[in-house]
Amino acid sequence: MAMNKAKELVSTNPVVVFSKTSCPFCVKVKQLLNQLGAKYTVVELDTEKDGSEIQSALHEWTGQRTVPNVFIGGNHIGGCDKTTGMHQEGKLVPLLADAGVVAAASASASA
Repeated sequence: MAMNKAKELVSTNPVVVFSKTSCPFCVKVKQLLNQLGAKYTVVELDTEKDGSEIQSALHEWTGQRTVPNVFIGGNHIGGCDKTTGMHQEGKLVPLLADAGVVAAASASASA
């Protein structure tokens, strides 16, 4: 059930961040996406009734147990270090633009 919920969220939303409200790494990723003007869906696992089951399903699906767990365009990106690292390498904004969550103008301006 939790696996189906996680996969449905990822397949129906261009960007999904599985997060916890108290996690500083989650806050960092959400701040980065906000700074980039990206539209994204957040699932706060510590406030969801089935959050621990979803986190276990994500671990089974992606091999990643920790949060944040970021998906863009249906693809697993990873956690905070991977997401911020992609941004530093100039690879995050093009992915966000391809997913249709940032304007192409902001993608070229950030490049």
